[in-house]
Amino acid sequence: MDMARRPVAARGNGLIRRLSTRLAASAVTPNQISLASMGFAAIAAWALLWRDGFGDLVAILGIQLRLLCNVVDGLVAIEGGKKSALGPMFNEFPDRVSDSLVLIAAGYAAGLAGFGWLAALLALATAYIRVFGGAVGLVQDFRGPMAKQTRMHVISAGCAFGFFEALTSHKHHGLQVAIIITVIGSALTCIARTQAITRQMSAPVG
Repeated sequence: MDMARRPVAARGNGLIRRLSTRLAASAVTPNQISLASMGFAAIAAWALLWRDGFGDLVAILGIQLRLLCNVVDGLVAIEGGKKSALGPMFNEFPDRVSDSLVLIAAGYAAGLAGFGWLAALLALATAYIRVFGGAVGLVQDFRGPMAKQTRMHVISAGCAFGFFEALTSHKHHGLQVAIIITVIGSALTCIARTQAITRQMSAPVG
C-alpha cells in the first residue's frame, strides 16, 4: 500500500471498482477525473448559495460526486495503471480548491461567512500539516476527527437538515451547526496531527 495514499473504505466497493475499471479502459485520465471533482464542488457551492430545498439536494449530490471522483481517480491511476508524473499535483491541488469552494459557500449560506472562511483555512491547514509530515520523512497522517471525507459528510448532513427546514421554517440551523462542527473538528484535527508529528520527530533514533 502507498503510505502517502489516504485510506478509503469505498475503494473496496464493487460498483466503484467496476466504474474505475471502465474508466481505466477508456481515454479518460486520472487527472481529468481530479479536475472533474472541482467541477462538482463548484456545482455544490452554487447550489448552497441558492438556498432552497432543491438547492440543498443538488449540493449533496455535488459533494458526493466530488468524493466519488476523489476515490475513482486514485483507482484509475494506480490499479488501472494510468499514473502520470503530474498525478501527485492533481491529487492535491483540486482537493484544496474543492474544499474551499464548498466550505466558504456553506458559511455564506448559513449566514456565518466568517465560519466558512475559517473552515476553509483549517481544511487547508490539515492538508499542510499532513504533507509537512511526509516532507520530513514521516508517513503522511490522515487521522481525523475531521479529515476530508468527514468534512464533506458533515456539510452534506447540514444540507439534508436544510432541505427539511426549507419545507417548514425557512431557517438554516442545520447548516449553521454543520459549519461550526466542521470548524471545531478541523481545529482538533490540526492539533492531533501536529502532536503526532512532534512525537515522532522527538522520538530517540535507534
